[in-house]
Amino acid sequence: MKNLSPMEQSVYMVNLGCPKNLVDGEVMLGLLAREGYTLTLDPEQAGVLMVNTCSFINEAKEESINTILELAQHKEQAPSKRLIVTGCLAQRYSQELRESLPEVDVFVGTGEFLRITEILQQKRSQLDGPVSYVGAAHVLHDHTTPRIATTAFYTTYLKIAEGCNHKCAFCIIPKIRGLQESRPIDSLVTEAETLAAQGVKELNLIAQDLTAYGRERRDGTTLLALLRALSRIDGIAWIRLLYCYPNYLDEPLLRFIAEEAKVCSYLDMPLQHISDRMLRAMRREKGGDGIRRLLERIRTYIPGVVLRTSFIVGFPGEQEEDFQQLLDFVGEAQIDHVGVFRYSQEEGTAAGTLPNQVPEEVKQERWHRLMKQQTQIVRRKNLALVGSEQEVLVCGYDERGRLWGRIRGQAPEIDGIVAMEQAQGEVGEILPMRISAVSGYDLRAKPLIEKAKESHQEIDLVHLPL
Repeated sequence: MKNLSPMEQSVYMVNLGCPKNLVDGEVMLGLLAREGYTLTLDPEQAGVLMVNTCSFINEAKEESINTILELAQHKEQAPSKRLIVTGCLAQRYSQELRESLPEVDVFVGTGEFLRITEILQQKRSQLDGPVSYVGAAHVLHDHTTPRIATTAFYTTYLKIAEGCNHKCAFCIIPKIRGLQESRPIDSLVTEAETLAAQGVKELNLIAQDLTAYGRERRDGTTLLALLRALSRIDGIAWIRLLYCYPNYLDEPLLRFIAEEAKVCSYLDMPLQHISDRMLRAMRREKGGDGIRRLLERIRTYIPGVVLRTSFIVGFPGEQEEDFQQLLDFVGEAQIDHVGVFRYSQEEGTAAGTLPNQVPEEVKQERWHRLMKQQTQIVRRKNLALVGSEQEVLVCGYDERGRLWGRIRGQAPEIDGIVAMEQAQGEVGEILPMRISAVSGYDLRAKPLIEKAKESHQEIDLVHLPL
């Protein structure tokens, strides 16, 4: 590092894709900072330009390629800059990309990103064409690995496992990330304690399959045991579960979620479809009746639970009858938050070569119909919250200078927000508020003190002398 100029030591990174990829990017930034690199938000000032890519579906691949090409323009203007591509796209397509993107200096796969500083040091001199570092499917960081947060100080993601053991026909993730590997509970607790000491109030647990956490370790490690340990950490106020595959949601786990104040009554659980024919074709492990029983069980043990799920429309062979079943189910299930994906034909997946691929215009039409119905459900759900008392995590200020935040039923980035009218507080503080109105997917709220004032006025009127 002594022979590098300040610009050569400066790194600009773009993180794309899911929160799991975001954590990998934060770890790379931490490793680089430990070796003396500085971080910048201006690509013009950076000597190292990095894109941490996603390749889950076609739209993600296109976004990754476009971002790489945008940063390559900065390199054209200053050839001494180095362009580094990391993440899922690098893991999956490094050989093809080496030929099509000669402006990239280095490709680093998902199994090599912990070596990022070593790799950058090896690439000090100009070589003929890009170099690829693509090894094992994944590596796991631990509590000793440095990490620089790119989220707000009060919230973060805690990656508890990597990889996936399921064989869903539409998904390429197991081929990119490998089989499930869970981190030890003590390592996660130590990392969470460090995060809490830095001011984190909200832990969002992530993995490819959260509910399968620890089972491959065969030492008694489970998601329930982890939640019990994390709930004892001072400073952590909210723990949210994201990416829960609909397996292993047993009674003890559901009861703990319901009873432990720190664990949000919120489950993100991708269901993908409800038609038995489609679920079999997708190689999912539950049929339609099993999904319905699961939702009933969850709502029985966790009254008022907020559910998020995702569905795929236009999977190969999906008929109008299958889609109508899904549309009817969405109206029946009344799920709080729904993401709808148009099926993306991916090479290397079991579904990629299936016959009866659905035309794009049909996928689009079904997407619109499903989203239209879900919009109505969200409005009814939100209207039902008006008048209720809610804890609101203050997240910042809007363009009008008002505070805004999120309730327990709103995960960061993917759900709605709460506009906090007439509220006073600090960012990162959790305030008691009363939901006062609905604005699309978002809510409005006022301090509880306003209700207290109204009640006081009513009492005064009652006791006025006749």
